[in-house]
Amino acid sequence: MGKLFKLKSSYKPAGDQPKVIKELLGNINKNVQYQTLLGVTGSGKTFTMANVIDKIEKPVLIISHNKTLAAQLYNEFSNFFPNNAVEYFISYYDYYQPEAYVPRTDTYIAKDSSINDEIDRLKQKTTMSLLTRKDVIVVASVSCIYGIGEKEEYAAMSFKVSINDALSRKDILSKFVELLYVRNDIDFDRGTFRARGDVIDIYPSYMRNLAIRIELFDDIVDRIVLFDPVSSRIIEEKNSVVIYPANQYISSKTRREKAVKTIKEELRERTAYFKREGKLIEAQRIEERVNFDLEMIEQVGTCSGIENYSRHFSNRNPGDTPATLIDYFGDDFLTIIDESHVTVPQLKGMYRGDKSRKQTLVDYGFRLPSALDNRPLMFEELQKKWKQVLFVSATPTEFELELSEPYISEQIVRPTGLMEPPILIKSMDGAVDDLYAQIKETTKNGYKVLVTTLTKRMAEDLSEYYNNMGLKTKYMHSELNAIERSKVISDLRNGTFDCIVGVNLLREGLDIPEVALVAILDADKEGFLRSTTSLIQTSGRAARNVDSKVIFYANRMTDSMRAATEEIERRRKLQEAYNKKHNITPKSIIKSKDNKMLEMCNLDYMQILEDSTEYISKKEIPKKIRQLRQKMDEAVKSMDFESAIKYRDEIEKLKKLDLAV
Repeated sequence: MGKLFKLKSSYKPAGDQPKVIKELLGNINKNVQYQTLLGVTGSGKTFTMANVIDKIEKPVLIISHNKTLAAQLYNEFSNFFPNNAVEYFISYYDYYQPEAYVPRTDTYIAKDSSINDEIDRLKQKTTMSLLTRKDVIVVASVSCIYGIGEKEEYAAMSFKVSINDALSRKDILSKFVELLYVRNDIDFDRGTFRARGDVIDIYPSYMRNLAIRIELFDDIVDRIVLFDPVSSRIIEEKNSVVIYPANQYISSKTRREKAVKTIKEELRERTAYFKREGKLIEAQRIEERVNFDLEMIEQVGTCSGIENYSRHFSNRNPGDTPATLIDYFGDDFLTIIDESHVTVPQLKGMYRGDKSRKQTLVDYGFRLPSALDNRPLMFEELQKKWKQVLFVSATPTEFELELSEPYISEQIVRPTGLMEPPILIKSMDGAVDDLYAQIKETTKNGYKVLVTTLTKRMAEDLSEYYNNMGLKTKYMHSELNAIERSKVISDLRNGTFDCIVGVNLLREGLDIPEVALVAILDADKEGFLRSTTSLIQTSGRAARNVDSKVIFYANRMTDSMRAATEEIERRRKLQEAYNKKHNITPKSIIKSKDNKMLEMCNLDYMQILEDSTEYISKKEIPKKIRQLRQKMDEAVKSMDFESAIKYRDEIEKLKKLDLAV
């Protein structure tokens, strides 16, 4: 039997890496539950993790605290393990407004969201991979601790079709409907199926540019092929295929009937409670809402907000632990928590925030009490689920260190000989103009720049100002979805932009070797964004380039600035001593510019409109043109011809773009 994972890299472990890899593997083999990798920025922590994964024989879950860093880790591990299943599991919402009620103003806010279709596909692909193979590395955000459908039910609902199976056309179509696929003979897209005579096509929810065709002859499966849904080109002949549900929230007919019964029982109890308390409005409200949902469940197998009834479908008791992605890993897997000093507090806080909002909905008759069991895991429940945990951070907190004691591995020396970037402290007076000159000098040499501000307004204004001054600057804001953020970083590395300005998106884990200048404005404003840890982490974004430097723009020296500069200077001296001892000349890190996230999401057709920072896909172009035409007509009616011309020019650009992609 061969190795489970196969690491592909032209580099060999160096510096502190061989020692640390040996320590971490030794602890894993000894079944140590908690250990910490304390590694300075640029020391190759990700490569160390990859070498550890290469030597173990179990699935791996890597948790990151935000989508941007998760996308970056996904890119790196996809390159390290091209022959293994590297998956991506984050929240699929581009925009999400949770359901809520504000009693003080009697305001009900309905759930509103915009689902990213591609990320939804990647989530479906993750669960499918975990069910079908062991060589799986899942890079996830903290959304992995939120409830999803049960593993056993999801697996049991899968549909295997093989050559010579006795299946009628009606049998197959009925099964696809049961798996929550939608019939659409005109617009064949992910999550749909179509039928023409004895030829049935299905586009599985977890596939990209690949569909399945089943051909029947006299109610016998005669042929199964994989094909391109756009060109209809046959890709591969198959003897059998397994089709998994279109939704992770799925249940069998028997379980659904039982769930409907218990929901009705809970509804009767809740309605009676409200009436006893004299809350007749709440009683009427909950009865109307739940009865509508029940009718949808009975007729089509699902409803909007079906996750709020998950306890009934999974046959759990009140307060029982919900099913999550972690259950799909089985009993033996390794959890790696990246940037643990930020990720662990997020994992701890998820449950309390979610419960507070839902309790109000329950109290005022918008949801049944069982909705409280549609929740993320409590941290204590999470600790019971994972078997072995590796915390990874340049600045771990006391929590991780105490749990890991004495299994703490330090990775201080960089194999490349790179030292921490020197810190320059300059006055905030005239900082904008000084930084302009610094950016011009840096980009003239082919390098890139990261600038962090304290406020969103400052970041927007600064980016606009520098663009007007002739610099190629991009403001990275929190509204960008994960794929768009990955695209912005890729564009920076490939020269579309030379400088990114942001608030708190540039702090942990952004691995961009071309960055030779990090500028921190208002470094003397004490607080979370300008704490010792934050200043060290932000400075570390320049620790991958031999010609780099960091500028703190401030009008006074704070305790955080002093501690950060002293720690960075200490690390510089340690690295310098190591370099002299081993006769090492520091070299900048060279990293591939391939972006697996963009490849997986098929974003090669995404373009940036000239004179615009808007990203738009081919599917969205007709809709955007209609919106612009409406605005153009309104501008003409109001005699605003300048705006009308601008809208007309945008429409022409979109038409050209539509022809080009």
